[in-house]
This record gives sequence, structure tokens and C-alpha cells, in this order.
Amino acid sequence: QVQLVESGGGLVQVGGSLRLSCAASGFTFSTHAMSWYRQAPGNVRKLVARISATGTTTTYVDSVKGRFTISRDNAKNTVYLQMNSLKVEDTAVYYCNVVRMNADYWGQGTQVTVSS
Repeated sequence: QVQLVESGGGLVQVGGSLRLSCAASGFTFSTHAMSWYRQAPGNVRKLVARISATGTTTTYVDSVKGRFTISRDNAKNTVYLQMNSLKVEDTAVYYCNVVRMNADYWGQGTQVTVSS
């Protein structure tokens, strides 16, 4: 079965950095695009970044462009989200996502808290 396990969240001050990881299993990782979403308290879950199966194409929500970088290592079945210049408004639970056979799969999420 599909499993996505996020790690790397934590508490960081404004301007700091964190690197999230998502270890995937149960499907052919190298043939699937991967995404990171986030959900702040009281808000809906929103797309942050997406990377194509080969890693050649990436997209970002405007609010994180120039600060976040999504990448993947197909040999390790892992997708990453490097987050720099963090802001208070980046505080959220971050989720890894894959769409496989028209079904969405999610990890358990990892909390990112940015304090001022």
C-alpha cells in the first residue's frame, strides 16, 4: 500500500530554514509527480509546490517562490522541501501528496512553526 512519511518539521525563528523530507513506498516513485501541501489552523489544505516525476519541472505557489525549493531523489524514493527565509505565515502542518490511479494519498503531516 502507498505510504508517505514526512519528517523534518519543527520550531524555527523568522528568517530561519528547515528541510522537510517525505519517504515514499508502495508505488513506483520515479513515475509519479509529488507535491507538498500545507494547512494552517482554520484554513483549507493548499498546494505549496509540485515536482514532476523526473524532477525536471517544478511549480510553486507565489507566496513561497524564491524561498522554497522542492527536489527529489528517485534512488531514495524521497521528496524534499527546502524552506528558507521562513515567515510567521508559513506556520502550518505540511503534507506530502501523491496522486496514483486518480486517488490522493497523504502522509501524516509534519508541523512547522515559525516564531517571531
